[in-house]
Amino acid sequence: MIRVLRYVFLLALALVLVTVAMANRVPVVLKALPDDLAAFAGLGWSIEVPLFVVMFAGIVAGLLIGFVWEWLREHKHRASAAVNSRQVARLERELAVMHDTKGTPQDDVLALLADSRKAG
Repeated sequence: MIRVLRYVFLLALALVLVTVAMANRVPVVLKALPDDLAAFAGLGWSIEVPLFVVMFAGIVAGLLIGFVWEWLREHKHRASAAVNSRQVARLERELAVMHDTKGTPQDDVLALLADSRKAG
């Protein structure tokens, strides 16, 4: 059922995008610099593309900028998760070594940990 809804949504989105593209086929000129500054710098680069290409490129560029910004913003959370994961692995190895060296736990805390590991 969810698969059908996803396909219906994607079909509707495709129809909307095609409709917008067909309605905005007018060619526009994109320039790297304003006319006066281009004449001063000697860089008169320009390109003529349909308007819908400019609109869709702006949407894609905005999404990519947002994804990269969010990825950079969450770096500290990923780094602390990696540190915590390494620490948990180290502590589990340390506990396994303690269990191997002592056949029966002498400490009450270690006995509780051993019982909880056997139960889980």
